Amino acid sequence: IPSKFWLKNDIPLRIACGDEHTALITENGKLFLFGSNNWGQLGLGSKVTVNKPTCVKALKSEKVQLVACGRNHTLICTAQGKVYASGGNSEGQLGLGDCDERTSFKRLDFFDSQGPIKMLAAGSNTSAALTASGKLFMWGDNTEGQIGLGKESQVSSPQEVSVGRPISWVSCGYYHSALVTVDGALYTFGERDSGKLGLGTHQLPGHRVPQLVKSIKEPVTQVACGGGHTVALAEGSVYTFGLGQFGQLGHGTFIFESRVPRLVEHFKKGRACQVACGENHTAVITDGLLYTFGDGRHGKLGLGEENFTNQFKPTLCLRFLKYNVQGVSAMCGGCHMVVLARPRARGTGEVTLEDDDVTENFLEKPYVELLGNTVDSSTLQRSLSARVRRRERERSPDQFGTMFRTLPAMTPGNLLPPLTASSQTIPPRLAPPEVIHGKVLNGTYQHRNEESTHQGTYFICTAIASSSFCYIKVLDNIICIFTHVMKIDPSDKTLTLSPVQKVTQTLTLCAMSFDVSACLFLSNACLFFPSFSCFLAPRIEEG
Repeated sequence: IPSKFWLKNDIPLRIACGDEHTALITENGKLFLFGSNNWGQLGLGSKVTVNKPTCVKALKSEKVQLVACGRNHTLICTAQGKVYASGGNSEGQLGLGDCDERTSFKRLDFFDSQGPIKMLAAGSNTSAALTASGKLFMWGDNTEGQIGLGKESQVSSPQEVSVGRPISWVSCGYYHSALVTVDGALYTFGERDSGKLGLGTHQLPGHRVPQLVKSIKEPVTQVACGGGHTVALAEGSVYTFGLGQFGQLGHGTFIFESRVPRLVEHFKKGRACQVACGENHTAVITDGLLYTFGDGRHGKLGLGEENFTNQFKPTLCLRFLKYNVQGVSAMCGGCHMVVLARPRARGTGEVTLEDDDVTENFLEKPYVELLGNTVDSSTLQRSLSARVRRRERERSPDQFGTMFRTLPAMTPGNLLPPLTASSQTIPPRLAPPEVIHGKVLNGTYQHRNEESTHQGTYFICTAIASSSFCYIKVLDNIICIFTHVMKIDPSDKTLTLSPVQKVTQTLTLCAMSFDVSACLFLSNACLFFPSFSCFLAPRIEEG
């Protein structure tokens, strides 16, 4: 779940993510950093990890305006046009003329004579600076051609990269990069595997210098490069290409790779205004709304504790509906994402949604409330920290004994017998969960705080794994399946319920009821086939 923090007497203005560190600039020009610091990428003069936003005191006299985070280094630019760098430097990515790492920010004198800096970008071991006049300078690792300097393997000082016309945007991925010219042309260069450059076959031999992406006909305004994919924004439409095995392309379950730019059909209203990429995930902002898709591990999609699965289509982040999302950063962020948002002003309750947006969010209440009074609430604990989840994965369900073995023995001719669940393990019914209430009228969503009646059919069933149960809701031909693992602490006999998967499948149902055997199959499908929700459909039959 997205956490929040505020800065005393100041307002965050810009944000940037590295692999395991984060930077933000405030309205007063102060630079705050936190996270991993193994290479000195926080620029605080040491290599001590910092777990809360910490101001870089050495730069207090400067007014910082721009920041970019690479895998293990950081770039900044001040209002006076001074560029500084700190952190890892194994490939010369700090631009200081050598390959020695720095634990505090050092100035790049090269840019003193280049005029105002418009934009900074950083990749795995690469760096880029774009001037207000449209000149692009890059430096660092070039083993795959990712800084566009041809045969050079690496350069430790800024070198100009030219495409014959002024440049307006630049992005550095893990091993590839992209730029956009002032007239909307998109160029890519670097590692050519998996189609992430979006080039024709005849263009690939020249991948070490910028090549024009010809298949996007509209003028491109922004581009973002991830680990193995690229996202381009063109007049409110979103195009993606490259690897998509985690869903980071947003084209659906079975599109694992696209070698040419492909329109993300979810965004049909032309309202997309910002794109960002992590290693295997993507974020898109439309009119203050945030959509995420791709690799769901570590909770970096911001979709809540009940959903750590990969998302193969853009998913609206419901927890930001009451905010106006202004910025998002996941660049080089393999495990996290940072969002800049402001509360929506009163009187601006309506926002424009895309046609396929889902505006209900389940399992918002604590599990004690969901289970009602059938189990003593003092014996149920909600423990969802990373440490607990890891410990639960390492434990075997067998240790919980017969208490959890609620399935009857299989008999010939009765593959899925009627299910009897012990009242000790599963209560006979669930109270309806709290829903983030809302209604869709003419493509707009209006937030409501008042209670409403929850319609639908609810089921509970245990699973063959014997330490799990499945909560199923059917509503308007949408079936939502939530699988939970129950664990018992032998020392104090307390139970812990932890969500494992959430699978949502849109179905055309002839009947809105299921027998126990159907529920049991669905539970097992959810448990053992979390990435293929289509497996659910063939087992739901008429009647």
